Amino acid sequence: MTIETIGVLGAGQMGSGIAHVLAIAGFEVSLMDVDADRLVAAVAKISEDMDRQVARGTIAAEAMLSAVGRLRTTVNLPELGTLDLIIETAAESEPVKLKLFDDLRPHLKPEAILTSNTSSLSITRLAGRTRKPEQFMGLHFMNPVPVMQLVELIRGIVTSNETFEAVRAVVQRLGKTAVVAEDYPAFIVNRILVPMINEAVYTLYEGVGSVFDIDQSMKLGANHPMGPLELADFIGLDTCLAIMNVLHEGLADSKYRPCPLLVKYVEAGWLGRKVARGFYDYCGDTPVPSR
Repeated sequence: MTIETIGVLGAGQMGSGIAHVLAIAGFEVSLMDVDADRLVAAVAKISEDMDRQVARGTIAAEAMLSAVGRLRTTVNLPELGTLDLIIETAAESEPVKLKLFDDLRPHLKPEAILTSNTSSLSITRLAGRTRKPEQFMGLHFMNPVPVMQLVELIRGIVTSNETFEAVRAVVQRLGKTAVVAEDYPAFIVNRILVPMINEAVYTLYEGVGSVFDIDQSMKLGANHPMGPLELADFIGLDTCLAIMNVLHEGLADSKYRPCPLLVKYVEAGWLGRKVARGFYDYCGDTPVPSR
């Protein structure tokens, strides 16, 4: 099938970024969230980011105006059911995602394709709660979506070739690069990246180095653009912990045990940049280690 209308379920950082690139690529986009204020904030962020692209010469002002005209918002979940493709971007929580799929199921048109932007959960298991699991797959964008080139495509065990090719065509139209990952916990990127972050937290927990020294070591010693603790704050410590739990439970290997310090930070509500405190404190002009 040819996909022209796309719904994005969730107006957080990932959802707004995905809506941004879809609208620029010429798709008709409906951004849905139960929180009207979050939708207002998402549209403002999208406009701000597009203005920045115009200023850099990445897109033309006319293209921005056209893209904004293709973007609409709604607080009504059933409205997404009439669209060709739906991309779920809710929190990395299986019960939350399954509840959304249950609510959406009665409203989907027969040919609609449903995808999840999950960064770690089983696509096959999520698909089992949909009406047509052959029309479900994983579509995992990287953050920040307008900047990052990669998208992971993940088939469930019954995902059809037609569904896969239709979704891959969307990624190609976005001008992004697709990689195909098998349906195993955390797929490719996070299977490698998040355990590295967890090991950095262990390095801090065991007193091997300070927050500053750990991040400096990986930036200057391994040429990483961001240190692992800085990156954890950017991703969200709750998301990092959720992925480590999926890896630990799904693969039953002790090497994926979440660091107790990561657990404590999440319990304390120190989730990273989104709450202005994680491994760094972001309340001032310059981030400083929080401990």
